[in-house]
Amino acid sequence: MPPEPLINLPEGEIGNLQISGKTKAAILLVFLGPETSGGILNSLTDAEIEVLTIEIAKQRKISSDEKLQVLLEFEQMMMARKFYSEGGLDYAKSLLEQTIGPGKTLEILNKMGTTLQVQPFEAARTADPTQLASLIQNEHPQLIAMILAYLQADKSAIILQSMAQESQVEIAKRLALMDRTSPEVSREVENYLEECLSSIIGQDFTQIGGIDSLIGILNTVERSTEKNIIETMEVQEPALAEEIKKRLFVFEDVVLIDDRGIQALFKEIDQKDLSIALKGVTDEVKDKFYRNMSKRAAEMLKEEMTFMGPVRMRDVDQAQQRIVAIVKKLEANGDLVIARPGEEELVG
Repeated sequence: MPPEPLINLPEGEIGNLQISGKTKAAILLVFLGPETSGGILNSLTDAEIEVLTIEIAKQRKISSDEKLQVLLEFEQMMMARKFYSEGGLDYAKSLLEQTIGPGKTLEILNKMGTTLQVQPFEAARTADPTQLASLIQNEHPQLIAMILAYLQADKSAIILQSMAQESQVEIAKRLALMDRTSPEVSREVENYLEECLSSIIGQDFTQIGGIDSLIGILNTVERSTEKNIIETMEVQEPALAEEIKKRLFVFEDVVLIDDRGIQALFKEIDQKDLSIALKGVTDEVKDKFYRNMSKRAAEMLKEEMTFMGPVRMRDVDQAQQRIVAIVKKLEANGDLVIARPGEEELVG
């Protein structure tokens, strides 16, 4: 059963007011408040921000009917997106019709337009990755690489790490070197998987794969899988491996974080994770942390590592992976800076 609408007004309670799109957006931002609206505006272009801020300034008085109509339409569009992401266009249409009726459903879907067009490999994107991995594990690495290029990074990671180690490297290499593919080839692969889409939008060659796609996957797989792929690729494709390493953050890259970022990292990470993660790393990596701690704290950390004794490599990898995840979160929030090779230097 579809969920009940949050704004459940009887039909005809509010009039069909004629409100322009930019005015609706302005009313919604006013209602959401400055903190939420500020986050939304930050994701827009300068031109869009200018239009909306002018429109917001014009809203001297917003009637109850206007506010309710905008909120109701916004809720219905969010419901449509949610239903669509869960099961596709037919599923969204069916649930919306049960919730708001056929006429309103058609109106909402028409307003959303091309945003609800089917993506390539949509069926595979909603499939269970473990089942999909079992289905394609014996296929040619090029075919597997193409499928991974179309999937979400977390699902591709599950599939990649389930492959044999020698296959992982070959698939990763082909994915990184992939440039573009034709809709015809994509259709053949989809047909083979028996998860066909209704169509592939457009006939132009579609950009897929590449190093960015591989980086997204490697950032999600287990550390042992990542290390196997990189180390083998260093032998087989050294130039490609070097390019990937420049853009792939691993635990040893903490030496590239500025001191202020390391101190921000200390506030987020578990002390036990840090003591395990530092097992077996270079002195340069250890010193990066020691230099940003008090002398007493550094001594306590060294003592904890000594008393801990030998640690399984798997535990070290997992601890490092947890810290790397926090580093990526802090970098995304602007709380630390990673001085990656080849990037422009920052100036104060």
